[in-house]
This record gives sequence, C-alpha cells and structure tokens, in this order.
Amino acid sequence: MNGFPYLVVLIALPLVGAGVVAFMGGAPVRTVKSVALGFSLVEFVMAVVLWIAYTHPAAQIGSGSFSAADSPFRQTFSVDWIRSFGIHFSLGVDGISLVMIALIAFLVPIVLGASWEEKVPQGRTVGGYFALILVMQAAMTGVFAATDVFVFYVMFEVMLIPMYFLIGAFGGVRRAYAATKFFLYSLIGGLLMLASIIALFVASGRTPDRAGLGGTLDWNTLRNIAHEIPPSTQMWIFAGFAIAFAIKAPLVPLHTWLPDAGSEAPVGAGTLLVGVLDKVGTFGFLRICLPLLPAASSRLAWLIITLAVVGIIYGAIVAAGQSDLKRFVTYTSIAHFGFIALGVFAFTTQSISGAVLYMVNHGLATALLFLVVGMLTARGASRNIADYGGVWKVAPLLGGFFLIGALATIAMPGTNSFVSEFLVLIGTFSRYPAWAVVATTGIVFAAVYMLWIFQRTMTGPVRGAAVLQQEPDDESPLGGPTGRPSLPSGARATTATLAHQPTAVKVRFGDLTKREIGVLTPLVVLIIFLGVYPKPVLDVINPTAEQTVGWSCHTDPVPAHAAAAGTTAVTISEGCQ
Repeated sequence: MNGFPYLVVLIALPLVGAGVVAFMGGAPVRTVKSVALGFSLVEFVMAVVLWIAYTHPAAQIGSGSFSAADSPFRQTFSVDWIRSFGIHFSLGVDGISLVMIALIAFLVPIVLGASWEEKVPQGRTVGGYFALILVMQAAMTGVFAATDVFVFYVMFEVMLIPMYFLIGAFGGVRRAYAATKFFLYSLIGGLLMLASIIALFVASGRTPDRAGLGGTLDWNTLRNIAHEIPPSTQMWIFAGFAIAFAIKAPLVPLHTWLPDAGSEAPVGAGTLLVGVLDKVGTFGFLRICLPLLPAASSRLAWLIITLAVVGIIYGAIVAAGQSDLKRFVTYTSIAHFGFIALGVFAFTTQSISGAVLYMVNHGLATALLFLVVGMLTARGASRNIADYGGVWKVAPLLGGFFLIGALATIAMPGTNSFVSEFLVLIGTFSRYPAWAVVATTGIVFAAVYMLWIFQRTMTGPVRGAAVLQQEPDDESPLGGPTGRPSLPSGARATTATLAHQPTAVKVRFGDLTKREIGVLTPLVVLIIFLGVYPKPVLDVINPTAEQTVGWSCHTDPVPAHAAAAGTTAVTISEGCQ
C-alpha cells in the first residue's frame, strides 16, 4: 500500500453509508436524506484529497506488488484475494481513472439533492432509493480503480445489481420491461467478458515470460507480456471484451437497452446511467483492449470506428424524431458516445485525451440536461414533447438552465464539450481524415436537434397540456398521472403571467426553487470553467493518454510540415503484427 488507502475508503464509504441509510426505517425521511447526502459529501471531499495527492509533485508512482519503474498507477493498494489463481484485490489510479472517480464523487451529491422531493412508488422507501444510489457509487468507483482484470470484471458485474433495482423498483410505468432488458443485455456482455478473461488468463500462462509461473490477471504484468500473446489469440479475446464494452458504451447496434432504461429510470438514477455508467464501456476499451490486446485493437479498429461514426449519425437522426423528452436525451448520448469511441480508436494522444475529457464533459452536460428535463416533467406530469411550449415565459430560470445544457450538448465554444470534441476531431483527422470529416457532420445534426427541441418546448406562446390547465392525454404512454413525481413545494406561476395567457397556467408549474437552483449551479459553473480553462484536467489526462498510445503499439503521426509525404501512416511496433 502506498500511504493512506484513499481508494479503499472511496469504495467502502458509500457502502457504509448505504448500510446506515437502509436501516434507518424508523427515522424521519428528511433525516434519512440528510445522512445519505452527508456520506456523499464526505466522499467528494475524499476525492478532492485524492486528486491533490495524485497531482502533488512529490507523489510517488507505484507501490505494493508494482515497482516504481513499471507501474503507471499511483495511490495503489493490493492484497491477496484468490491466491490459487494469483488474483489480488488491487486498486490504483492513473490520469484516466482519476478524472472518472472525481466525476462520480461530484455527481452523486447533486443527484441526491435533485432527488430530494422525488416521490417513490408505493411500497418503496426513500432510504432504499438513496441506499441503492450509494451502492452504485461504490461499484462504479471500484470499476475505475481496479488494476486486476478479475476485480474489474467483478465490479463491472456488481454495477448491474443496484441499477437493476433502481430501474425495476423505482422507475416509470414500463420499469419492469426496461429493467429486464437492461439486465439481459448486461448479463450477455458480462458472460462474454468472463469467457475472454479466462482465455486471457490461459494465454498469459503460455507466454515465454510466464513459463512455469502460470496465468495471471494482474494488469501491469499483462501489459508487459501483451506482445507475447499471438495476434490470432488476441483477436478472439478482444471479441468478448469488445462486445461487452460496446453494449455498455453503448455503440450501435447494441444500444437499444439505453433508451428504455434511461427513460424509465427515476431521474437521479437515469442521470448516473447516462452520465457515468455508460462511460465504463469506453473506459474498458482504454484500460483493457488497447494496452493488453494491442494487436487485435489495431486490426479491428476499423470496425469500432465504423460503428462509432454510424452511431454519431444514427443517434442524431433518431434523437430528432423523438416525442419523449427522456428518450431524446438518451439518443443524444448515443451520438456523443460515437465521438468518444472514435477518439479512443484513432490512437493519437490528442484523440484519446479528447475522448477521456469528453467522457467527463459529457457526464456534466448530460447530467445538467437530464436533471432539467426531470424538473420540467415533474411540473408537467408528462414526458411528451408536444405537451410543452413557451415554458421560458412561465419559468425563465428553468428555461435558462435548459439552454445552457443544450449549448453544452452541442459543444458551443465556451462550454466544456467544445474542447473535448475539438481534440477528438483534430486528433482523428491526423490519422483518419475521411472518418473525421464524416463525423464532423454530427456537429451540424446536434445543433439542429437540440435547438429544435429547445424551440418546441421553451419558446413561443405558452401552450401544451403539461403547462396549461388541461390534462395530458391519459392514453399516451408518455403522459398521464401514473407514477408522476411530486412537484417542488411553493412553485407557482405569477399573476402577471397568468393574466397574459389564453388559458390559465397550472398553478404548480412555477420556476425553479432555491434547492433546484443550488443543485444545478455547480454543474453550470464547471461546464463554463472547463470550457474556458480545461488545463487542470488535461494536465492529468495527457500523460496517461500518451502512455496508452504507446501501449497500443502506435506513435503519434508526425506533423505534415515536419515530415515527408507518407510518414503519417500508422506505426505499429514489433509484436503487434
């Protein structure tokens, strides 16, 4: 162990909080919520301390079973777990995992604050809901911190459990269908990953460096012997991992679980689903496929890039045709994940740094957009886009936050997503210019569908059954009173607003409350800050991104002005053929 066990605490603390909250059945609801929020805030403080410890000039690299010369990880922790197979419960962080753990720690308190007034279905408890959120936080942190492939797999599968119950027990009208679909897709991906892990263990034991030592699932050891695993073997192992990660990402055509799960999940759980959990797929490509299976990653990059670009175009087109606000947000995420996957498999430092930064920025922008949509639908008791219109006149603050989320989603300069999208495209162009040009059309599509949805719901005259004193169509699967969440207390339309409307605005359809403003403001601040000054995060990401390019057996293309014609081709080192 290297110093204080930050990562163990970051995993254990939410679990302790979940246990405490789950057994507070007799306590007042407000007390239960406050305890859960308290644990999440302490977790955030611990994540900040971890960030400082990682970036401190005196920080030591490597510890435990790793040597300082070999390990890219810091703040490591390792103990024997399954000794007969050489499996250790090993944790550590590099620049990529650190920013993702920080994102989780930042979002969970916001999610709990946004869920403060949310009603749970009959027979369920607020304590149970908040406890599952905390368990989810622990599992996601464990995935990003794992430095043993088997530990990564266990955490990858554990995430399935709390999210399944968050959707199935606390979700919308079609929650049973959505939870089952989410479970089956994840289960299939997990089984394929397990098969690949077993194959990787066996293959590692047959390499010259492991002669007489047997197989291993230690990440650092596998990275050092990756070039000794035959490319043909790597291809089969890569297939299982890639399908599991493509499902989780999600990449087209393995994406269909996300719109159902995201739309039926409660707002808080849905925010974590599209903001963080999906990133485990692209993180898996970076953590497992590129460094441990470099030959297969190089040979099959064309397939992932093709799926990524198809996803960019497909997600944008389908998003534009949605009538459900929450499904709209999930389809925009599918389009953005195409950019992330494209950056990963362009194999340049710029593209990978941009992809990782995009993972963070997408989590922030989508969280803002998803939470605002949740607050909007809580007031209108409908997810149907056609039931809203002119909301900005009734709730200007809500409309303003919606606009900021929309601008961040379309990567407007000055918002955080612009920097990451620019890095992905320019990094991809230096290696695959044709794909980068095609992917750029996704920017145009994004502007069209996002500004169109903003125009339909926020601008123009006040209209729609969700805003005016009339009920949405009870037969619509997107509206009706079934399972509608509670509304913020004290929310009401002003007298002046009511006087200027042809039909009275619903009394409960008011602007954001102080609690809601407090929940959304940190997201807006970080979106603008990272849009103007992303250096603190990029300084953490860039060294690991550069290492990842090398581990994938590539080098950054030489700038055209400094190289002869043809030298920008992909360079693959010996052992990756």
